[in-house]
Amino acid sequence: MPQMQIIMFSKEVSLINCMIGYIKKQNKVYYFNGQMPLFSHDEKDQDSFKMFMAQLYVTGNAKQSEINKTFGLNPINMKRWVKKYQEGGPGAFYRKEIKSTKRVMTKEVLKKAQELIDKEYTNKDIAEELSLKVDTLRRSIRIGELHRGEVKKKSSV
Repeated sequence: MPQMQIIMFSKEVSLINCMIGYIKKQNKVYYFNGQMPLFSHDEKDQDSFKMFMAQLYVTGNAKQSEINKTFGLNPINMKRWVKKYQEGGPGAFYRKEIKSTKRVMTKEVLKKAQELIDKEYTNKDIAEELSLKVDTLRRSIRIGELHRGEVKKKSSV
């Protein structure tokens, strides 16, 4: 026959529901099931907070409404975190997504741009000719991918 457990929390613990509570101490947040610690993270660690809130819901330890009410969360955020957790597991909250962008300044474009620079075209004219943004061209010059010759000063004779 199953034995009934009486869950007891200390006075400092704030409850999420009748089974799960949390406490903040010395810039850390600790989560408990009764007296048993479940998880802890730094107070400012948002990735761990989001992951654990999603985990509480996915494992059936708390309802989304209980979590939202306790922490004042927007329900749509909880739904996003749960989806992220279900699709990628806990690690999904710690992997930073790097968006790759298509490289505009390819070897061919750099070669053509350098040829036009050598012919003393302006940045604006080169950008128009090669369908680039002027700022992209300036950046390539600034970081040394392209080189402008010395600017010849007009003599005032």
